[in-house]
Amino acid sequence: MKPFLVLQLRPEDAAADEEFSAILRRAGLTSGDVTRIRLDQTALPVGLDLRSYSGVIVGGGPGCVSDLPEEKDPAEARIEAQILGLMPRIVAEDVPFLGCCYGIGIVGRHLGAPVSKAQYSEPVGPIICTRRHEGAADPLLEGLPDSFTALVGHKEALDALPEGATHLLEGARCPIQMLRYRDRVYATQFHPEADGASFALRIRIYRAKGYFRPEEADDLTARVDGVDTTFSGRILANFVQHFARYDQ
Repeated sequence: MKPFLVLQLRPEDAAADEEFSAILRRAGLTSGDVTRIRLDQTALPVGLDLRSYSGVIVGGGPGCVSDLPEEKDPAEARIEAQILGLMPRIVAEDVPFLGCCYGIGIVGRHLGAPVSKAQYSEPVGPIICTRRHEGAADPLLEGLPDSFTALVGHKEALDALPEGATHLLEGARCPIQMLRYRDRVYATQFHPEADGASFALRIRIYRAKGYFRPEEADDLTARVDGVDTTFSGRILANFVQHFARYDQ
């Protein structure tokens, strides 16, 4: 199998390592099945050959594409520029792509859709995702019920669906929870890799990053404890199973 390219945007070691392990676990991959690049540490290789990979998985991060340029942390700005710089090739070549949380902002920004903090705020923790009729036959939702639990933690969201995109899953407070552009480019607002333990760690690490008031951390940690996100995790497994390439 050609490897999957996992691009990570988190500059915090503990959060990045846990996220990487969670992606592998939920996707059914081993470290030997992927190429991992932490964009906070390593620039994308010059002349990166996307044909060498089965697909691209992008994790979350504390940055926001909707922040004003002068407000962006320099490291987060550099990370954002790298992943946005890759998106024209991803879309033009219809490379299998799954962006998790931060990824939906990246896809939206590249496709010209509005991304902001203006509305659709939802607290850190579990939500219910509901399949829309457009997602009835989507391969990444195969084997999933029409409604299931996922975990969210974000500061921005899409204010409108990108032109030409398909709205697959919706939520009550943040409507656009999953989209597809053309046949192979996907993004979720929620974290398909995450379970309660993942979020407990992130709540501790990001308690001063503006996702919630710091004094709420203990209550939020209790809220995510034991939440069953098995079905949301299957999206990663379905992505890998559907797009794994064995041609040389």
